[in-house]
Amino acid sequence: MTTTTQTSGATPSQLGAGLGAKPQHWDALLAVKDANFWLEVHAENHMVMGGPRLAILQTMRQRHGLSIHGVGLSLAGSVAINTQHLSKLVRLVQQVQPDLISEHLAWSADQAGYFPDLLPAARTPALLHHMVARVQLVQDALGRPIAIENPSHYTSELEHTLGEAEFLNDLAKRSGCQLLLDLNNVVLSSHNLHRDENNWVGASDWVFDLDSHAISEIHLAGISLDDNATTTWGDALWIDSHSSAISQSVWDLYQRFITHAGHKPTLIEWDNNVPAFDTLWQQRQRAQCILDKQKGLS
Repeated sequence: MTTTTQTSGATPSQLGAGLGAKPQHWDALLAVKDANFWLEVHAENHMVMGGPRLAILQTMRQRHGLSIHGVGLSLAGSVAINTQHLSKLVRLVQQVQPDLISEHLAWSADQAGYFPDLLPAARTPALLHHMVARVQLVQDALGRPIAIENPSHYTSELEHTLGEAEFLNDLAKRSGCQLLLDLNNVVLSSHNLHRDENNWVGASDWVFDLDSHAISEIHLAGISLDDNATTTWGDALWIDSHSSAISQSVWDLYQRFITHAGHKPTLIEWDNNVPAFDTLWQQRQRAQCILDKQKGLS
C-alpha cells in the first residue's frame, strides 16, 4: 500500500530559491519559514519502503516545496532502462507528490556494468530519437513530465552534430519534457572546451537560444580544480564537484538569464564538503534576491 504525503501547498511557479536536503541540516531545513523555499533530494537516497529517510522526507514535504532529482536512469545509455529502478521511482513520486522531477541527459551504465558518474553523449539525431523514446517511457510510467538536465563536458572528443540548445529544444518539443538548466555545467563546459582563453565566457551564451518556457528549474553549484588535466591553453580543468561556493562567472550568467527568461525555481547544489547551514543559506539568499528583483519585490 502506498501512502500519499500531504504537500506544502506551493505550486512550482511559486517556488523561489531552494537547497539540497543534507542529513546534517535536516533540523535547520525543517525550521525554515519561507513560503518560497523548497528542497531537492536525489531520488536514489529515498527509494525505500519505509524507515527514517522516507519519514523525514515526508515531513519536509509537508512544510516545503520538493524536487526529486534522479541520477540513476542512464537515459542516454545504450542498455534498457532498469525497470526495477523505474518502479521504485514511481513509488517514491506517488508517496511524496513532488513539485518537480528531473533526470540527466547522460549515461551511467552499459553492457559492462554501472559507472558512478553522469557521462555525456554525442548530440546526434540518433541520440535525440533515443532520448525522446526513453523520456516518454519514464513520463508514461510517472504520469507526468520530467525535466532533463544538460550535462557537464570535459573533453572535445565527442562528435556532436547538433548544438546544445537545438538538441534540448527538440527534446522538449518532441517528448513533452521540461528542461533543467544547470548553469554551472554550462560555464564549466565553456571553460573546459573553448579554445580561446580570453573569450570562453561568451561560449555560454547558447542558453539564450533555449525555449525559456520549457525550463522548469535552474541549478547553481561550485567547482573544484583538476591540476592533473588542463584546457587547451593550460588552465586547470574545472570539475563539477558541487564542493564549493558558486563562482562569480555562474552568478553573472544567472543574473543575465533571469533577466532574459524571468522567474525560475533555482537550486543551490552543494553535495560535497558541505559547509555550515548559514553558509548555504547565504548562497540561497543571494539567488532569492536576484529572483525578487526580477519580480520587482526588492
